[in-house]
Amino acid sequence: MKRFFTAGMTDTGLIRSVNQDAYAVDADERFFIVADGMGGHAGGQEASRIAIETMQAFLTQQWETDIDSETLLQQAVLEANQAILKDQRLNPERGDMGTTAVAVIFRDEQPLYTHIGDSRLYRLRGAKLEQITEDHTWVARAMRLGEITPDQARVHPMRHVLAQCLGRPDVERVDIRSLSVQSGDRLLLCSDGLTEELSDQIIANHLKSIRACEKAAIALINAAKDRGGRDNITVVIVAIQ
Repeated sequence: MKRFFTAGMTDTGLIRSVNQDAYAVDADERFFIVADGMGGHAGGQEASRIAIETMQAFLTQQWETDIDSETLLQQAVLEANQAILKDQRLNPERGDMGTTAVAVIFRDEQPLYTHIGDSRLYRLRGAKLEQITEDHTWVARAMRLGEITPDQARVHPMRHVLAQCLGRPDVERVDIRSLSVQSGDRLLLCSDGLTEELSDQIIANHLKSIRACEKAAIALINAAKDRGGRDNITVVIVAIQ
Protein backbone atom coordinates (compact mmCIF):
# COMPACT_ATOMS: atom_id res chain seq x y z
CA MET A 1 0.00 0.00 0.00
CA LYS A 2 1.22 3.48 -0.87
CA ARG A 3 2.35 5.30 2.29
CA PHE A 4 2.15 8.84 0.96
CA PHE A 5 0.79 11.03 -1.76
CA THR A 6 3.45 13.60 -2.67
CA ALA A 7 4.09 16.55 -4.95
CA GLY A 8 7.07 18.86 -5.43
CA MET A 9 7.10 22.05 -7.45
CA THR A 10 9.26 25.14 -7.91
CA ASP A 11 8.64 28.44 -9.69
CA THR A 12 10.92 31.39 -10.42
CA GLY A 13 8.22 33.85 -9.36
CA LEU A 14 7.46 37.15 -11.08
CA ILE A 15 10.52 39.27 -10.27
CA ARG A 16 13.64 37.07 -10.25
CA SER A 17 15.26 36.03 -13.53
CA VAL A 18 16.91 32.92 -12.04
CA ASN A 19 15.50 30.20 -9.80
CA GLN A 20 17.89 29.69 -6.87
CA ASP A 21 15.59 27.14 -5.18
CA ALA A 22 15.91 23.37 -5.54
CA TYR A 23 14.11 20.37 -4.09
CA ALA A 24 14.14 16.57 -3.95
CA VAL A 25 11.22 14.15 -3.68
CA ASP A 26 12.71 10.66 -3.35
CA ALA A 27 11.16 8.20 -5.80
CA ASP A 28 10.92 5.62 -2.99
CA GLU A 29 9.31 8.13 -0.59
CA ARG A 30 12.19 7.90 1.87
CA PHE A 31 13.17 11.58 2.07
CA PHE A 32 12.08 15.06 1.02
CA ILE A 33 14.29 18.19 0.83
CA VAL A 34 13.91 21.89 -0.06
CA ALA A 35 16.84 24.32 -0.44
CA ASP A 36 16.86 28.07 -1.13
CA GLY A 37 20.19 29.40 -2.37
CA MET A 38 21.75 32.85 -2.10
CA GLY A 39 24.80 34.57 -3.56
CA GLY A 40 25.76 36.41 -6.75
CA HIS A 41 27.24 35.04 -9.99
CA ALA A 42 24.62 32.24 -10.05
CA GLY A 43 26.05 31.23 -6.67
CA GLY A 44 22.69 30.65 -5.04
CA GLN A 45 21.59 28.42 -7.87
CA GLU A 46 24.78 26.37 -7.50
CA ALA A 47 24.61 26.22 -3.70
CA SER A 48 21.06 24.85 -3.61
CA ARG A 49 21.79 22.38 -6.43
CA ILE A 50 24.94 21.10 -4.69
CA ALA A 51 23.11 20.77 -1.37
CA ILE A 52 20.22 18.81 -2.85
CA GLU A 53 22.40 16.53 -5.00
CA THR A 54 24.88 15.84 -2.18
CA MET A 55 22.21 15.06 0.40
CA GLN A 56 20.25 12.94 -2.06
CA ALA A 57 23.35 10.92 -3.03
CA PHE A 58 24.51 10.44 0.57
CA LEU A 59 21.10 9.37 1.87
CA THR A 60 20.62 6.94 -1.02
CA GLN A 61 24.09 5.39 -0.67
CA GLN A 62 23.95 5.02 3.12
CA TRP A 63 20.25 4.19 3.55
CA GLU A 64 20.70 0.43 3.95
CA THR A 65 23.76 0.67 6.21
CA ASP A 66 23.59 0.28 9.99
CA ILE A 67 24.25 3.99 10.64
CA ASP A 68 21.49 5.24 12.93
CA SER A 69 19.02 7.61 11.31
CA GLU A 70 19.99 10.67 13.33
CA THR A 71 23.65 10.31 12.33
CA LEU A 72 22.64 9.61 8.73
CA LEU A 73 20.68 12.84 8.41
CA GLN A 74 23.28 14.87 10.32
CA GLN A 75 26.03 13.56 8.07
CA ALA A 76 24.04 14.24 4.89
CA VAL A 77 23.73 17.92 5.82
CA LEU A 78 27.41 18.22 6.79
CA GLU A 79 28.46 16.53 3.54
CA ALA A 80 26.39 19.13 1.65
CA ASN A 81 28.09 21.92 3.57
CA GLN A 82 31.55 20.57 2.73
CA ALA A 83 30.61 20.18 -0.95
CA ILE A 84 29.56 23.85 -1.11
CA LEU A 85 32.76 24.96 0.67
CA LYS A 86 34.80 22.96 -1.84
CA ASP A 87 32.99 24.62 -4.75
CA GLN A 88 33.64 28.04 -3.20
CA ARG A 89 37.37 27.29 -3.09
CA LEU A 90 37.39 26.16 -6.73
CA ASN A 91 35.25 29.09 -7.89
CA PRO A 92 36.17 32.21 -5.87
CA GLU A 93 33.50 34.24 -7.68
CA ARG A 94 30.98 32.10 -5.81
CA GLY A 95 32.75 32.54 -2.48
CA ASP A 96 29.74 34.16 -0.80
CA MET A 97 27.17 31.58 -1.87
CA GLY A 98 25.10 29.65 0.62
CA THR A 99 21.77 27.91 0.96
CA THR A 100 19.05 27.05 3.40
CA ALA A 101 17.85 23.45 3.70
CA VAL A 102 14.91 21.66 5.27
CA ALA A 103 14.62 17.87 5.11
CA VAL A 104 12.41 15.05 6.40
CA ILE A 105 13.38 11.37 6.34
CA PHE A 106 11.11 8.33 6.85
CA ARG A 107 13.56 5.56 7.79
CA ASP A 108 12.32 4.27 11.15
CA GLU A 109 8.97 4.28 12.89
CA GLN A 110 9.67 7.88 13.92
CA PRO A 111 10.40 10.28 11.03
CA LEU A 112 13.19 12.83 11.57
CA TYR A 113 13.64 16.37 10.30
CA THR A 114 16.34 19.00 10.22
CA HIS A 115 16.68 22.53 8.87
CA ILE A 116 19.11 25.40 8.57
CA GLY A 117 18.08 28.92 7.52
CA ASP A 118 14.51 30.04 6.89
CA SER A 119 13.02 27.34 4.68
CA ARG A 120 10.22 25.81 6.71
CA LEU A 121 8.44 22.60 7.63
CA TYR A 122 4.73 22.76 8.47
CA ARG A 123 2.31 20.05 9.58
CA LEU A 124 -1.42 20.24 8.94
CA ARG A 125 -3.37 18.03 11.34
CA GLY A 126 -7.12 18.30 11.01
CA ALA A 127 -7.82 22.00 10.73
CA LYS A 128 -4.64 23.10 12.53
CA LEU A 129 -1.50 24.17 10.69
CA GLU A 130 1.62 24.16 12.84
CA GLN A 131 5.02 25.59 11.90
CA ILE A 132 7.42 22.86 13.04
CA THR A 133 10.72 24.61 12.29
CA GLU A 134 11.87 27.91 13.73
CA ASP A 135 13.63 30.22 11.27
CA HIS A 136 17.35 30.72 11.79
CA THR A 137 17.14 34.47 11.30
CA TRP A 138 17.95 37.54 13.33
CA VAL A 139 14.27 38.52 13.29
CA ALA A 140 13.05 35.12 14.55
CA ARG A 141 15.50 35.35 17.42
CA ALA A 142 14.35 38.90 18.28
CA MET A 143 10.74 37.73 18.19
CA ARG A 144 11.53 34.77 20.47
CA LEU A 145 13.14 37.17 22.95
CA GLY A 146 10.08 39.41 22.83
CA GLU A 147 11.97 42.32 21.27
CA ILE A 148 9.61 42.54 18.28
CA THR A 149 6.07 41.31 17.59
CA PRO A 150 5.11 38.78 14.89
CA ASP A 151 3.48 41.61 12.90
CA GLN A 152 6.71 43.64 13.09
CA ALA A 153 8.71 40.57 12.07
CA ARG A 154 6.70 40.13 8.86
CA VAL A 155 7.76 43.53 7.53
CA HIS A 156 11.10 44.00 9.31
CA PRO A 157 13.89 45.20 6.96
CA MET A 158 16.24 42.56 8.39
CA ARG A 159 13.82 39.64 8.08
CA HIS A 160 15.94 37.99 5.37
CA VAL A 161 19.20 38.12 7.34
CA LEU A 162 20.07 34.49 8.13
CA ALA A 163 21.77 33.52 11.37
CA GLN A 164 22.80 30.17 9.84
CA CYS A 165 23.06 28.61 6.38
CA LEU A 166 25.01 25.94 4.51
CA GLY A 167 28.21 27.11 2.84
CA ARG A 168 29.87 28.38 6.01
CA PRO A 169 32.93 26.82 7.71
CA ASP A 170 31.40 27.17 11.20
CA VAL A 171 28.57 24.69 10.44
CA GLU A 172 29.69 21.71 12.51
CA ARG A 173 26.31 20.22 13.40
CA VAL A 174 22.60 20.78 12.90
CA ASP A 175 19.68 19.89 15.13
CA ILE A 176 17.96 16.62 14.24
CA ARG A 177 14.49 16.19 15.71
CA SER A 178 11.79 13.57 15.63
CA LEU A 179 8.51 14.38 13.92
CA SER A 180 5.15 13.11 15.09
CA VAL A 181 2.94 12.08 12.17
CA GLN A 182 -0.36 10.25 11.98
CA SER A 183 -2.74 9.14 9.27
CA GLY A 184 -4.32 12.14 7.54
CA ASP A 185 -1.50 14.58 8.35
CA ARG A 186 -0.07 16.73 5.59
CA LEU A 187 3.50 18.01 5.64
CA LEU A 188 4.64 21.09 3.74
CA LEU A 189 8.30 21.89 3.10
CA CYS A 190 8.74 25.30 1.48
CA SER A 191 11.10 28.16 0.70
CA ASP A 192 10.45 31.66 2.02
CA GLY A 193 9.15 32.73 -1.38
CA LEU A 194 5.90 31.11 -0.25
CA THR A 195 5.80 32.29 3.36
CA GLU A 196 6.79 35.87 2.49
CA GLU A 197 3.64 36.23 0.39
CA LEU A 198 1.11 34.01 2.19
CA SER A 199 -0.04 34.00 5.81
CA ASP A 200 -0.27 30.69 7.66
CA GLN A 201 -4.05 30.99 7.44
CA ILE A 202 -4.02 31.15 3.63
CA ILE A 203 -1.54 28.25 3.45
CA ALA A 204 -3.77 26.20 5.77
CA ASN A 205 -6.88 26.96 3.71
CA HIS A 206 -5.27 25.69 0.51
CA LEU A 207 -3.86 22.56 2.16
CA LYS A 208 -7.22 21.77 3.79
CA SER A 209 -9.49 22.44 0.84
CA ILE A 210 -7.49 20.85 -2.01
CA ARG A 211 -6.96 17.13 -1.48
CA ALA A 212 -4.78 16.32 -4.50
CA CYS A 213 -1.18 17.19 -3.56
CA GLU A 214 -0.21 18.42 -7.02
CA LYS A 215 -3.25 20.68 -7.28
CA ALA A 216 -2.55 22.04 -3.79
CA ALA A 217 1.07 22.76 -4.74
CA ILE A 218 -0.03 24.61 -7.89
CA ALA A 219 -2.63 26.59 -5.93
CA LEU A 220 -0.08 27.64 -3.28
CA ILE A 221 2.44 28.80 -5.88
CA ASN A 222 -0.22 30.68 -7.85
CA ALA A 223 -1.50 32.33 -4.66
CA ALA A 224 2.04 33.52 -3.83
CA LYS A 225 2.42 34.89 -7.36
CA ASP A 226 -0.96 36.62 -7.13
CA ARG A 227 0.38 38.47 -4.08
CA GLY A 228 3.57 39.63 -5.78
CA GLY A 229 5.73 36.56 -6.36
CA ARG A 230 8.81 38.55 -5.40
CA ASP A 231 11.03 35.52 -4.80
CA ASN A 232 11.42 31.98 -6.08
CA ILE A 233 8.69 29.73 -4.66
CA THR A 234 9.16 26.03 -3.85
CA VAL A 235 6.75 23.63 -2.17
CA VAL A 236 6.90 19.92 -1.36
CA ILE A 237 3.70 18.37 0.02
CA VAL A 238 3.59 14.96 1.70
CA ALA A 239 0.16 13.56 2.59
CA ILE A 240 0.31 10.70 5.09
CA GLN A 241 -2.04 7.85 4.17
